[in-house]
Amino acid sequence: MSFTGQHVVVMGGTSGIGEAAAARFAADGAEVVVTGRDRARLDAAVERIGGKVEGHVLDGTDPEQIAAFFAGHGPIDHLVLALSGSSGAGPLAALDLGTEGDLAAGFAGKFWPFVRILQAALPTLRGDGSVTFVTAASARAAFPGTSGLAAINGALEAMVPPLAVELAPLRVNAVSPGVVDTPWWHGMPDDARATFFDGMAAATPVGRVGRPSEIAAAIAMLAGNGFVTGVVFDCTGGANLATGR
Repeated sequence: MSFTGQHVVVMGGTSGIGEAAAARFAADGAEVVVTGRDRARLDAAVERIGGKVEGHVLDGTDPEQIAAFFAGHGPIDHLVLALSGSSGAGPLAALDLGTEGDLAAGFAGKFWPFVRILQAALPTLRGDGSVTFVTAASARAAFPGTSGLAAINGALEAMVPPLAVELAPLRVNAVSPGVVDTPWWHGMPDDARATFFDGMAAATPVGRVGRPSEIAAAIAMLAGNGFVTGVVFDCTGGANLATGR
């Protein structure tokens, strides 16, 4: 699939799925802008990705920085929102539900940035271009300790179909990954992470956890297929089938 001559912005592109998506678009000929909060991590990601890639320091939770970014970038053919956060995970009984608590922080770190960024990007997006959310299979799974993550990602996924109609012919889709071996999991001790991955692999039809490049391929497919919109695309290795949802 060729993206030669097209401009792609990947928000949250300094590691994991976001970086893999940026690398996929760059390899397919796109001019890519990746964003991240940390200059050193951003520069390292740009060097790893190669191709026509530019890094831009941006805090996706800051409305003023978001507005300034889109005032200086455009037109944009494809926008990928791959920002993520870990807040909001844990058993409901242990979640801090205060206005500054775990669940509020989870929404502040992912849901609100996605919505604010999309709103700010609308004037610079190509009319028949695309927006792809990177959500998570936790939105529709039933694993204990993930109700907060389900709420955050489920809220984003619920917006995809109405946005696809409201913003047409701009296409709006989401990729919903299962367990993927990315730095998102590095907060777990190595042994615990390996045990968790082994357990997920055993319960998943493909027999392993995912790779960032596989999610990136799904993102590129949705961006490049002009006849797909309003879709939440599961990329879980069949884990959703194994859990019966």
